[in-house]
Amino acid sequence: MTRADPSRRVLAAVFCSFLRKARFRAARRVVLILCGLLGASCGTFAQNRTATSQVDVSDFNRQVRNFLQSEVTAHVADIKVLDPPPDRVVGALTTGEFSWGSFMRTLGVYSECFGTRTIADRDIPEMIGKMAQIELSHRGKTWGQLYAAMALQSFGTDLNRNTLWQNLTPEERQSYRTLLDPGRFYDEKTHTLIHLPENYFGVAARIAAIDYQLGLNSNRTTLDDLLNRSAQQFTDGALFADDALPTGRYDRYSNEYARAIYDAAELADRQDIMKAVAPSLKEQMKLWWDLLSEDGYGYSWGRSLGAISYMDTLEIASFLGVHPEFRPAPLAQLAAAYFAAWTWLRNDFSAQTHLLSVFTFGRGDYSYITKEREWQQTTTFLAKAIASHQRFIEALDREGVKSFPARPSLGDIARFRYFRNGPGRKFGVWVVRQRNLHFVMPFVTGPKAATSDYEPGPDGFPGFAFPVEKLYPCLVPFLELEDGRTIAAVDGADDIKPAADGKSVTAVWNRWVVVGDKAGVLVDPGLVSEVTWTLQGTSLHRLESLTASKPLRILRLWLAIPSRNSHLETLELNGTRIDRLTSDGTILDVQVKHSDWPVQISAYATGDDSLGRGDRGAIPLHLVIESRNISLRPEAPEKWEITLSAHYSNSSTTISGFDPSRSGGPHVPAPLEVKTCIFPIRLRPYTNCR
Repeated sequence: MTRADPSRRVLAAVFCSFLRKARFRAARRVVLILCGLLGASCGTFAQNRTATSQVDVSDFNRQVRNFLQSEVTAHVADIKVLDPPPDRVVGALTTGEFSWGSFMRTLGVYSECFGTRTIADRDIPEMIGKMAQIELSHRGKTWGQLYAAMALQSFGTDLNRNTLWQNLTPEERQSYRTLLDPGRFYDEKTHTLIHLPENYFGVAARIAAIDYQLGLNSNRTTLDDLLNRSAQQFTDGALFADDALPTGRYDRYSNEYARAIYDAAELADRQDIMKAVAPSLKEQMKLWWDLLSEDGYGYSWGRSLGAISYMDTLEIASFLGVHPEFRPAPLAQLAAAYFAAWTWLRNDFSAQTHLLSVFTFGRGDYSYITKEREWQQTTTFLAKAIASHQRFIEALDREGVKSFPARPSLGDIARFRYFRNGPGRKFGVWVVRQRNLHFVMPFVTGPKAATSDYEPGPDGFPGFAFPVEKLYPCLVPFLELEDGRTIAAVDGADDIKPAADGKSVTAVWNRWVVVGDKAGVLVDPGLVSEVTWTLQGTSLHRLESLTASKPLRILRLWLAIPSRNSHLETLELNGTRIDRLTSDGTILDVQVKHSDWPVQISAYATGDDSLGRGDRGAIPLHLVIESRNISLRPEAPEKWEITLSAHYSNSSTTISGFDPSRSGGPHVPAPLEVKTCIFPIRLRPYTNCR
């Protein structure tokens, strides 16, 4: 993915700011809203597949190693002293969580991979020892502790010969032991984590297993107790891990959690736990492969800063290189996915700043990724890249893979995978890949009720994208009631019924959530929502029926269709309104095909506010559909239907009224017959956005 140059981003912000203050009425064929020249970052993420060239393993390995050597050296060279520790390295703050622990791992795995004790004439073990003191003084825990443990492990499991350990004074060794104590966030007596999600059991288990391997803890009973508790979801038969039991928070951490437990059990020689986790890994890797985009992006919902999901692909491919029994595809195809993810990360990395582009225009707005953690995000990438690359190249060499495709061959699929399908709330994900159309619709719960990037919207559908971590109605209506509550039919469902062919899904909500409430809290407003999503060609239809059990008045119903596309046309085709969002050849048509109540359609240009920030780039335009004062009568269903249609300006497929055969060329769409029309387009922020 390419990024817009700074001058274009400035122009975009200025022009979008102007648009917010303006109102337009179209008296011509087309209303055109230019929300800024944002470049390819707002553009197409699902391109037509083409034949890919082959990547030579030896050349690729050399390029990656050269990059990693150069960048790690740049970071080390910028650290002049460690006492006191610098507040910034390569211009980025070092004061966020896990910062020094992350760089400890980077240095440790670098020393192991490149077989050196020095970087930029600095002694690596000496630096790591001092950084352990810094991380401890910052009250480091969880990932900071694990990375410190892995740094020590990089120098050998025999502490009598471990260069790093032997370089420490007795006092420094005691401090290092303290840093590696999982009791800093795990209560051994109650077998519970201290105010942390479930995936941190995987972190605690790995720390404890490394401690035992290194001889820092000789209490086998303590280790086994922790491993048993950490693996409990899997030993109880779950294939996917709920990261916030029992609310149904299933996201990328489910996959990471399973790998962490397996690694810890393997290190501790707990064959029983490895056997219990194996079915989960087999199923989770199959799902990950289905979720994967051609550019190497995996899980597209939930707590994933864009770069993190690409790093996941590196680590998952590396894990599968060592464990072929869990592979969802041949090793050469995994290598293609690895290469695609690496290419994205490499392009995202700035040679001028020596940092990932975490805070560029339109990128992310995660509460836990702060400016204080910018350096940590980059050094985590460097550490994960070094460790994954070393292990994956060894797997390619071991199995004689000399070259691989530059892009993975991802087959068509349409299926629903349940995460939980027992009594009570149900959770799962609908995955569709049909030619150049690929989207994922999760039915899961976020950190708060109705969190945007956990809502059942078609993430990856051309032009559609979620703003991250907002209380915002992304193709899911929010309903404001007379009692002051705003409710939404999200966060799992009371029933989910996928079609046998995977081309449609129906979900029913008897219990709703109050927007912004605590996750897992459900209410019964006396209203049932039944929604059916149906895929027909490259059109996705959303048909919703609302049935009240008592007289109910909805003060306001509204939903948004956030888009990566940067232009909006409002037009009429055979008496039907179509709102067309376009950018770089990607076209998303939005149509309210039917509604039992009046609707008003407006647009919002985000500029650089939080609603314009997505996991992989800017979301410049939101189409907003709104109704007010809807009165529902008991047992009298009211319905409405919205259709999203996707096509490309160079597509040979007839979509949304286009017929390439009439256009004089196979890749140029024919003109639409458009009558003169007047549609109000209101540009303003919404007070309910958080």
